[in-house]
Amino acid sequence: MSLSSKLQRMKSHLVRDKEVVRLDQNPPKMEQEEEKEIPYLDEWRAAGAEPYFFDHQYCLIRRSFYSLDHRHGKYSFRELIEAVRHWNQWDGDHPLSAKGLSHDELFFFDTETTGLGHGAGNTIFLLGHARVLDHQVEVVQHILPEPGYEIALYQSFLENIDYQKLVTYNGKAFDWPQVKTRHTLIREHVPKLPEFGHFDLFHAARRMWKEKLESVKLSNVEKSILGIDRKDDVPGYLAPMIYFDYVERKKPDGMIGILKHNEHDILSLISLYIHLTYQILGLVHQTENEKYQVAKWFHYIGENKQAMQSLEDLVEEKKADSSVDFRAKQLLAKEYKKEKQYEKAVPLWLEIAEKGPIAMKKEALIELSKYYEHKEKNLEAAYSFAEKALDHYKRWHGRTGKEQTEINDLYKRLERIRRKLLKNQEWTR
Repeated sequence: MSLSSKLQRMKSHLVRDKEVVRLDQNPPKMEQEEEKEIPYLDEWRAAGAEPYFFDHQYCLIRRSFYSLDHRHGKYSFRELIEAVRHWNQWDGDHPLSAKGLSHDELFFFDTETTGLGHGAGNTIFLLGHARVLDHQVEVVQHILPEPGYEIALYQSFLENIDYQKLVTYNGKAFDWPQVKTRHTLIREHVPKLPEFGHFDLFHAARRMWKEKLESVKLSNVEKSILGIDRKDDVPGYLAPMIYFDYVERKKPDGMIGILKHNEHDILSLISLYIHLTYQILGLVHQTENEKYQVAKWFHYIGENKQAMQSLEDLVEEKKADSSVDFRAKQLLAKEYKKEKQYEKAVPLWLEIAEKGPIAMKKEALIELSKYYEHKEKNLEAAYSFAEKALDHYKRWHGRTGKEQTEINDLYKRLERIRRKLLKNQEWTR
């Protein structure tokens, strides 16, 4: 049966997606008789792969090189050097910051596996990684010729690892735990796994574009955000079946497609890291929602100065009464409250309480009640705002447990303010 027939027959039984690391070494020259044992070696070499022998096993290592001026979607790879330079000049902190690093210390990494599980039965058959050097981009792929040859695979991968930051797409949850699991089984025979910092771009993409994209799979982000449209690409979910077919037949034709798919993923990580850097630092055109998401991210990580500046700019340029506008004003009021700038927070709460969406109105009214009770000591105003908030809750059916807790808290607030008011009246008699 042909490979294409097998693909069609088994296509319905498979599913999957993927991700990123690196290496930089020349495999030792092999004995002629060892090379003769590798099926279809000429075809592998035509695809850029060479054998690597270790401990009576072998794997294959494929290398690809790109000019720094090569464009992958919106960006040339040279722009990664600029992106890292911008991080090093930026006065702030961020989970994706490359401050203190050079561009060649980023290790863009992705794997292909025989399944999506996390157990020892799931085998990594391809470890791919890239780095941006001073004059070119190098992509290195380590290929497992068959299960049982993992000592050679991991030796080839680990013997020259010297990077500071791993860059993946969902690698924290999938790729690197898989590497650790497989490494544990052979750790007596190969070097230790290095300790990396980790930039997981999946979480960044989800934060930035989950409202825009139906799914934040890498292929969707490539097409919609980076301007990359894959042509003649082998779907990642077919990779396990193609690999098993290769193990059975030894002919590498199907595997070449998987290698190109994996290489494309890795190159996309470079472009995506550039784009996220430019988004976070405000160096590229942004939609209003992207600006808001960046500001919200700064708020979440406690970069208050950056969050406040971003939100003030967004509020100033936004059209009145839009959804993004009210979300930005709500977040900006929180930043002002944090900095005790109540003279700036109160007008925003009043505006939201009057015109904002219902959920934001409730929060703004509660904040106003707190402010007038504790800061202005205006108990009548505090009681009035709390009453209005409670009225909004009462009109809302199908409450969540959290909302019921908030209602109970409002009743307690109203009762406390009422007692204070009665006490004040007694004092004035």
